[in-house]
Amino acid sequence: MKRSKMMEFGVGLFMLAGILGLVFLGLRVSGLGSGVGGDTFTLNANFANIGGLKVRSKVTVSGVEVGQVTGIELDPKWYDARVTMAIDSKLEGQLPRDSTAAILTAGLLGEQYVGLSLGGAPDTLKDGDTIRDTQQALVLEELIQQFVSNMVKN
Repeated sequence: MKRSKMMEFGVGLFMLAGILGLVFLGLRVSGLGSGVGGDTFTLNANFANIGGLKVRSKVTVSGVEVGQVTGIELDPKWYDARVTMAIDSKLEGQLPRDSTAAILTAGLLGEQYVGLSLGGAPDTLKDGDTIRDTQQALVLEELIQQFVSNMVKN
């Protein structure tokens, strides 16, 4: 009888550890468990095509996560996607005004994120500024469509 209760207790601990592991994995995959903590400042960027970029996607500089996407909306004047980003306040006044923003993909079919490349201008980006030089997302379906249509023409 005592051995049976110990076995039940062990199985219960194993199940609890498994459930906690699944919750942790779910938070990591969804992006809810990540992000920049503390003070942030806001930057905006307009893109012709954002592909599969989502709110809470990461923002990186040289591969290091420095922020996250906080909003995506359609610009009513130009009909571009306006992406709002929360950037770690340590970088406020450090990013040159001619920096560029590109939508990149982690791996071939991975999640999309915003990658910032630093420029060399003496003026810097402040809270609420807009990054002017942007590169839209490469959409795999569009590339395949172009390839197939070129093959059909030949």
